[in-house]
Parts: sequence; structure tokens; C-alpha cells
Amino acid sequence: MSILRNEIKNNLTYLKNEIEHIFEGGRDTVLSEVTVGQVYGGMRGLTALVCNTSYVDPYSGLHIGDFTVEDLSEKYPEEIFYLLCTGKLPESDFLEEFRKEMNERSGVPQYTWDVLKALPEDTHPMSMLSLGILTMEQESVFKRNYLKGIPKSDFWKYTFEDALNVIAKLPELAAGIYRIRFGDGTLIKRDPDLDWAGNLAMMLGLPNSGKELARLMRLYLVLHCDHEGGNVSAFTSRVVNSALSSLYYAISAGLNGLAGPLHGLANQNCLKFILEIRHRFGDLVSEEEIALYIKETLDSGKVIPGYGHAVLRVTDPRFTAFMKFGKAYCSENVCFQIAEKLFKVVPDILKTYKGGKVASPWPNVDAASGALLFKYGLNQFDFYTVLFGVSRILGFCAQNILAQGLGQPIIRPKSVTNKWVADQLMKNKVNH
Repeated sequence: MSILRNEIKNNLTYLKNEIEHIFEGGRDTVLSEVTVGQVYGGMRGLTALVCNTSYVDPYSGLHIGDFTVEDLSEKYPEEIFYLLCTGKLPESDFLEEFRKEMNERSGVPQYTWDVLKALPEDTHPMSMLSLGILTMEQESVFKRNYLKGIPKSDFWKYTFEDALNVIAKLPELAAGIYRIRFGDGTLIKRDPDLDWAGNLAMMLGLPNSGKELARLMRLYLVLHCDHEGGNVSAFTSRVVNSALSSLYYAISAGLNGLAGPLHGLANQNCLKFILEIRHRFGDLVSEEEIALYIKETLDSGKVIPGYGHAVLRVTDPRFTAFMKFGKAYCSENVCFQIAEKLFKVVPDILKTYKGGKVASPWPNVDAASGALLFKYGLNQFDFYTVLFGVSRILGFCAQNILAQGLGQPIIRPKSVTNKWVADQLMKNKVNH
């Protein structure tokens, strides 16, 4: 993997120089202030991290390096991993080298399959994915070399080795979890001639596992790969790895955060909502009927799945990319059509509902992805977050490789008590 390894080294040199220049400009310069509401509100909106893999603009969405979702929607996940690690897209010969590297590093250990097959039959697939990664922690190249004694400057090199080993096994592991949990337990062998996402699509063994599913899988794995450093899963992964716990521990921890209903479970909840509409109104549901259902849902105190975003104040470009795919390949599918009608109806209702207090009435990525997966035979909702996790692991790996390469310290913010906050408020009142 010399191409990518050398480019990561070059990127780290560039980033280090950039940081040195920033420090020269004022290491103690105040960047932001924190309010009492932020301290008690999950640090929402608090600028307290640097993430050099991606960032989210409220009005243009996800950026990876200098590229937007629109620039990247036709790329392969392998190319996106390269971009996350280096800040630029690879040359054409990289994909062939990466495919060979993945073939050499593939092969989930038998002991991992033994553990997964021994679990209760109703174990959630995300638990299986997290545990599957964790069982392989003894394979960590970083841990083995750290115990021997290596300079801090080399930490990123062994984290990179762990990343490649995990990424190579992900399609086989995820597909195997699907086969164990929802199939007959028979595992399908990888095809050395297929790309990363193509192997995942093929090894699921779905009746519709042709070129269209492989194309959707590539798009899905690209669009979910990274989303800044402050989301629950990425931040959790980074915190764990900052303690020099191996990447296996960090990935497993990040996946555990992703499994929550406020994070990675959102896409399956969106599809359930679409199916509820279909069940109530039938395949030919009108926009008027959907509007009625939306208002009933809001009046009952519930939210509309897939609408709203913590950062974005426009339609999520990742949603737009999925809708473009759907129009090209799934335009006759009922669930996709309902997703289209929801997009026409929901934002206008949310803008005006009870005074229009909704900060972001626009759809996010989850509003479309589940309907497309469902169309191609992935009707086991609990598996959707596994696909999200497979994609997001690319971001976990890239963020931690760069963090180790930059020598970033253990993450340890200061916490205070209620009394401390109350005392500060009192001091402020006295001073004013």
C-alpha cells in the first residue's frame, strides 16, 4: 500500500506545518465562548475540535477535502478513503493496488465466526458487528508493536496497518453477519475480481444482488463515510483511540455509539414511516393524504423521521444524491415514490407548523436511503445500521490515523459541578 502510505506521510507533513503556522499566529487566541446552555446541552454548537478529514457547512453540506457530495457521488469508497487520509483523490492506478491489498488482507478469522454463531439468534446485527471487530483485537499490529516499544512518530504507521486489516475484512464480516442472522448461515466467499462495495453486495446473497445493488452499495458507502469529528460515533472512536487503545477498540466503541436511535438507527425509522403511510393509504397515496398524516403525526407530539438536521439548514446533498439514484433506477418503486411525495409535502408543513419554529425543515440523508435498500431486497431493517457502520469505519480509521500522525494527546475536557456553574453565574451578576 505504498501509494497511500506515502501520501498520508506527505499530508501529515503539510498538516504539521499548517498547525505550526497557526500556533505562531496565536496559540492562546480565544476561538469561541461556551454558554451555560451548551454545557448542559451536549456541547451542541461548541467549537472545540479540529477534524482534518471532513466538515459540514450548514448550506452546502458535507465536504471531504475540497470536494462536495456532488463531486464524489460517482466515486468508489476506496477512493474516498484515500481522500479522507490525504486530502486529495488518487490517481487511476490506485484502485487496482487497493483491490490487491484488500484481497491479501481479507479473511475473517474462524474464531470470530465461532463467536458470532454462538450468540442468541435474536442478537442485534450491530452488536454482532461491534463484537466481531472486537474479537479480532488480538490481531492489532499497533498493539503488538507498541508493547515492543516504538517512537510516537510511528504510531500512525501501525494504526494505518490496523485500518487496512479491518477495512479488508469488513465486506466479508458484514455480509456474514447478514447470512448468520437472517439467512441460513452459509457464508459466501469473496470474489477477488470485485471492488470493495461490489463484494459486499455479492456476499449478501440477495436475489437482486446484481450491478444495480453494487452501484447503490458504492453510493451508500461513499455518502456515509464521514461527517466531521463531533458526531457521537466519530467522537467516541477518537476519544478511545486517543488513549492509545488500538483501532479495534476504537472502532467497536464508535459502532456502539452509532447503534443509538438518535444516530445510526434513523434510516430504518424513516423506512418504517414510509411503510406506515403505504399500509394506511395504499400504493397510490396522494400528496394530500400524506399531508394529513404528517399533521396527525406532529399533533401527536412525534417528529417526522428523516427531516431536520443538527447542522444543515438546507436539503442534505446526500439525500439529493440518493434521490438522483432512485429516479434513475427505482422510479416505479412505491416506497421511493412515497419518499418523493414526502419531500414535496413535509418541508412546507414544518415551516409553518405552530409558528414555524423548526430550525431545519429539510430532509437529511436518512429520508431516502432506506427506501432504496428495501427495493433491492434488504428488508431486514436492523441490518441497515450495519451498512452505515461499514461506511463510517472509513472515517473512524482516517481520523485516527491522522490524529496519531499529528501526535494529538489524549482527549480530556474539564468537567464542573452544578455548584461551580451557579457560583460563576453569581460572580457575573456581581461584576455587572
